[in-house]
Amino acid sequence: MKVIVFILLAAIVFSLGSGLFFLAKDDQNSTRLLTSLKIRVALSIVLLLFLLAAFYFGWLK
Repeated sequence: MKVIVFILLAAIVFSLGSGLFFLAKDDQNSTRLLTSLKIRVALSIVLLLFLLAAFYFGWLK
Protein backbone atom coordinates (compact mmCIF):
# COMPACT_ATOMS: atom_id res chain seq x y z
CA MET A 1 0.00 0.00 0.00
CA LYS A 2 2.86 2.38 0.75
CA VAL A 3 4.26 1.75 -2.70
CA ILE A 4 1.01 2.83 -4.34
CA VAL A 5 0.91 6.03 -2.31
CA PHE A 6 4.53 6.84 -3.13
CA ILE A 7 3.97 6.17 -6.84
CA LEU A 8 0.94 8.46 -6.90
CA LEU A 9 2.81 11.18 -5.02
CA ALA A 10 5.76 10.91 -7.40
CA ALA A 11 3.42 11.16 -10.39
CA ILE A 12 1.78 14.25 -8.88
CA VAL A 13 5.18 15.90 -8.33
CA PHE A 14 6.27 14.99 -11.87
CA SER A 15 3.08 16.49 -13.28
CA LEU A 16 3.67 19.64 -11.24
CA GLY A 17 7.21 19.92 -12.62
CA SER A 18 6.10 19.39 -16.19
CA GLY A 19 3.40 22.02 -15.74
CA LEU A 20 6.01 24.49 -14.52
CA PHE A 21 8.19 23.67 -17.53
CA PHE A 22 5.29 24.13 -19.94
CA LEU A 23 4.37 27.42 -18.27
CA ALA A 24 7.87 28.75 -18.79
CA LYS A 25 8.65 27.39 -22.27
CA ASP A 26 5.45 26.98 -24.30
CA ASP A 27 3.73 29.58 -26.43
CA GLN A 28 0.27 30.95 -25.66
CA ASN A 29 -1.64 28.56 -27.94
CA SER A 30 -0.29 25.39 -26.32
CA THR A 31 -2.64 23.25 -24.26
CA ARG A 32 0.05 21.17 -22.57
CA LEU A 33 -0.12 23.24 -19.36
CA LEU A 34 -3.86 22.63 -19.09
CA THR A 35 -3.37 18.92 -19.74
CA SER A 36 -0.71 18.78 -17.03
CA LEU A 37 -3.09 20.46 -14.59
CA LYS A 38 -5.89 18.02 -15.45
CA ILE A 39 -3.58 15.06 -14.88
CA ARG A 40 -2.39 16.45 -11.56
CA VAL A 41 -5.93 17.03 -10.33
CA ALA A 42 -7.01 13.56 -11.45
CA LEU A 43 -4.05 11.93 -9.70
CA SER A 44 -4.79 13.89 -6.53
CA ILE A 45 -8.41 12.72 -6.58
CA VAL A 46 -7.32 9.12 -7.13
CA LEU A 47 -4.89 9.38 -4.20
CA LEU A 48 -7.57 10.84 -1.95
CA LEU A 49 -10.09 8.15 -2.90
CA PHE A 50 -7.48 5.44 -2.38
CA LEU A 51 -6.65 6.75 1.09
CA LEU A 52 -10.33 7.00 2.01
CA ALA A 53 -10.93 3.44 0.81
CA ALA A 54 -7.88 2.20 2.71
CA PHE A 55 -9.15 3.84 5.88
CA TYR A 56 -12.66 2.45 5.35
CA PHE A 57 -11.44 -1.13 4.81
CA GLY A 58 -9.05 -0.95 7.74
CA TRP A 59 -5.80 -1.06 5.77
CA LEU A 60 -4.65 2.07 7.62
CA LYS A 61 -4.10 1.88 11.34
